[in-house]
Amino acid sequence: ADSQLDVNDVYYDSRKVQPGSLFMAISGFASDGNRFIPMALSKGAAAVVTAKKPEGDVPYVLVDNDRLALALLGTNFFGHPAESMKLVGVTGTNGKTSVTLLLKQVLEKVLGAKVGLIGTMANQIGDEIIPTERTTPESFDLQALFGRMRDANCTHVVMEVSSHAIILDRVSGVHFDVAAFTNLTEDHLDFHKTMDAYCDAKAELFARCDKCVINVDDNYAPRMIAKAEGEVLRTSAYDGDLYAKDLILLSDGVAFTAACQGEEVSVRVPIPGRFTVYNALTVIGIAKQLGISLSDCAEALATVEGVKGRVEVVPTPDQDFTVLIDYSHTPDALENVITTVQDFCQGKVITVFGCGGDRDPIKRPIMGEIGVKLSDIAIITSDNPRSEDPNAIIEDILKGVQEEFGLYKVVEDRRKAIRYAMDIAEKDDIIILAGKGHETYQEVGGVKHHLDEREEVAAHLLEMEH
Repeated sequence: ADSQLDVNDVYYDSRKVQPGSLFMAISGFASDGNRFIPMALSKGAAAVVTAKKPEGDVPYVLVDNDRLALALLGTNFFGHPAESMKLVGVTGTNGKTSVTLLLKQVLEKVLGAKVGLIGTMANQIGDEIIPTERTTPESFDLQALFGRMRDANCTHVVMEVSSHAIILDRVSGVHFDVAAFTNLTEDHLDFHKTMDAYCDAKAELFARCDKCVINVDDNYAPRMIAKAEGEVLRTSAYDGDLYAKDLILLSDGVAFTAACQGEEVSVRVPIPGRFTVYNALTVIGIAKQLGISLSDCAEALATVEGVKGRVEVVPTPDQDFTVLIDYSHTPDALENVITTVQDFCQGKVITVFGCGGDRDPIKRPIMGEIGVKLSDIAIITSDNPRSEDPNAIIEDILKGVQEEFGLYKVVEDRRKAIRYAMDIAEKDDIIILAGKGHETYQEVGGVKHHLDEREEVAAHLLEMEH
């Protein structure tokens, strides 16, 4: 191609190509972008960037690695936007979403900063919410997003970094001020094949940052530390550079003392669960690496809002039982939330759960066994039956349940199931409404009906009064 050629835009999707633009042919997993070069040229593409020499008379630039080229092209095209902001990347199997959302609130409260957020639940520029497709956007889209954040005067960007994003060069050409590691459990092995490969993908992040925060209670931490180029802050629930002691687990949050290199501060976070301690330590560690004091961070954490639908405490004024909403809709997640609640529950754990329709039926009996065995009382109900018969789904769940597992009752109507749980709850009991989380609808017979569990709890509290 002519080295002086001017291009007015860049596209990696041939369907979006405009006249005078550059087409990036990416050899993807699902389809090879090189197949769409003729379509891009027919729409007026001025030139093509590819890792395979194209056939015919085509203006092209040949590169060794097409995904890396797309990343570096984006960085240059938008004028290196990330360099004008403080950039924090958080990786790990669990906790990424909570850590990034908590950290955003801390930076806003302590520094009065305008913060960009890139993650699973949403992308945000300050308070503006931008819908998201995947945890980490494609590299060119990521740079465009950085550009929007810079132009909106963001001073900090907090992002979840998935292992896919690192392997697929979505964050190539990006340097992080601080990178953090939460933990590593089995996930995405369809993509990485082995835990070691999955681990090494995540470890790459620590070769691209000035400072790190690493949870050393995780078995894979040494491999992250080995990759780290910059200063490492080790976090732990037991002993490290930054660790938690005097831990108290409560039904509406956690309290502990954070000790860091001779300094101690009391921390209270209004989100229940042992994992909240780990998430809070990671947030405090990142804040410290950004120059924020322990005491300022602790003060901000005391007033944070949790993630909607993740061990969310529902207001139950004047009642001596607690209601929690959690998005747990897989066997692993259901087991985690019930054991988490058992940790701090003084009374009985009452779990209301079901399984979604038109989804993996193999997990239904497994969830039945977990729900009934681990709870003091289980109430089996409907989740989102979608196009399936709700009672047929419940029959599948019951295949995993035996009489000796414990007390359970079937109440197919989810609204009635919630009311039943509240009616039988006694002092210090904790009700877990599992499966719906942040959703405010129920899909029955292919139709979405409004169902917000918070409203149902509030409505029944009024009914109980009268």
